[in-house]
Amino acid sequence: MNATGRLRFLLTLPHEERMIFLSGLSDKERDDLRWHWSLWARPEQLPPPGDWSIWLICAGRGFGKTRAGAEWVQQVARRNPDARIALIGASIGEVRQVLVEGESGILAACAPHRQPEFEPSRKRIVWANGAQATIYSAAEPESLRGPQHSHARRAGAERILC
Repeated sequence: MNATGRLRFLLTLPHEERMIFLSGLSDKERDDLRWHWSLWARPEQLPPPGDWSIWLICAGRGFGKTRAGAEWVQQVARRNPDARIALIGASIGEVRQVLVEGESGILAACAPHRQPEFEPSRKRIVWANGAQATIYSAAEPESLRGPQHSHARRAGAERILC
């Protein structure tokens, strides 16, 4: 059973047994639990299995589309040091305000020990392993010509592309 499976099993335990288990963890281990998105997310907020090129989340306000996208971007960045991710929104400000610095954005969803470096002047996020995400405005589609990207995330829509 993988870590996510063990964590989900923990949630199935009766409250008293769960509290006994949790009391045996160190403060750091208990704090780390909050950063395991796959434990707290609803199944429909997790990336679908298989080899796909478009993930459509068709949902209303409050569903968690931004958080699901932020977690997906982090997952891609952690697993692939060569990842070059395009973050696209109606404007640079929208991407920065929602996807990067928002309450459900990439920086807020990152565990402190995995926090990437945000370089606002370069419109770029860089993870310790070398993965990068660059901010683009849909109002300037020509700016996407030239750079090579392995993944893309669009703000203000229910669509996540890979």
